[in-house]
Amino acid sequence: MWTRRPEWTPGHRCGGTSFPVRRERPTRTLKWPTANAPSSADTTEKARQRPGADRIFPRGERNSVSGPGVGEPTEPPRSFVSLHFSPLLSTRLARKVGSMKIGIIGAGNIGGNLTRRLTALGHEVEVANSRGPQTLTALAEETGATPVTASEAAKGAQVVVVTVPLKAVPDLPAGFLDGAAEGAAVIDTGNYYPQQRDGRIAAIEEGLPESRWTEQQIGHPVIKAFNGTYAQDILDRGRPQGTPGRQALPVSGDDPTAKQAVRDLIDELGFDTVDNGGLDDSWRQQPGTPVYGNRGDVDAIVKALSEASPERTAEWRA
Repeated sequence: MWTRRPEWTPGHRCGGTSFPVRRERPTRTLKWPTANAPSSADTTEKARQRPGADRIFPRGERNSVSGPGVGEPTEPPRSFVSLHFSPLLSTRLARKVGSMKIGIIGAGNIGGNLTRRLTALGHEVEVANSRGPQTLTALAEETGATPVTASEAAKGAQVVVVTVPLKAVPDLPAGFLDGAAEGAAVIDTGNYYPQQRDGRIAAIEEGLPESRWTEQQIGHPVIKAFNGTYAQDILDRGRPQGTPGRQALPVSGDDPTAKQAVRDLIDELGFDTVDNGGLDDSWRQQPGTPVYGNRGDVDAIVKALSEASPERTAEWRA
């Protein structure tokens, strides 16, 4: 088990460039996953929808967090049932970026739903979790993703998604990114929940942005994205480019090439993006800020980022 700047300037939505069309996968009708359904002790609306969160607590423990929580409804929304992740529908959401190899480390709420959407878009996905590939059989059968160990997930990957609890980051396998493709973009979806899950991390308490801490632990630059996004929104709320009110996600990172690759991928998923500057500015996306859990469009997200304070509220400090 794992136990483990420049002045901020908001950017603009992606758009414009055409990319080659890739091979489409056949249409699949997905089985709704039951593994993440809330227990009888964890059925409040707050405990079912924490943005950006994979599992906060071990199985069987109650989530006592105020605000949106983890887990997904046991019955799929109608919009999800009607989509069935048809590749034809998927191609309408945004321009294509071309089929890529993507490694996902963490198969909870965010990791699992990214696996579902990215495979439906035709990407080659390898997914890992802390309990081993034998526990990912159902997700693999549902999506066509390949279950692997955490040390194998990044091999040859052009994009790697690290979506594990912060307290588990130091215990990711040593050198797990060594085999990634040259220039691979590494996405960090993590949030620091000191009272609710992670315990005290001194450097973050002293002001180091969460994703900067993660970057130091894994020894590779990261792009912060999806950390304030509700997992269900990844399935339900993608819209074609140019749709009025299209939901936008903030993205932070120091490498402009990697950041653009992530923004293009998010655009393909059906969301606009806002450039939140470098990783030192990624505190504007942390829990408790106006953008956390915000489903607004580009203008709303730009406004929310501009209103953020670097001071953590009591709920989000150890």
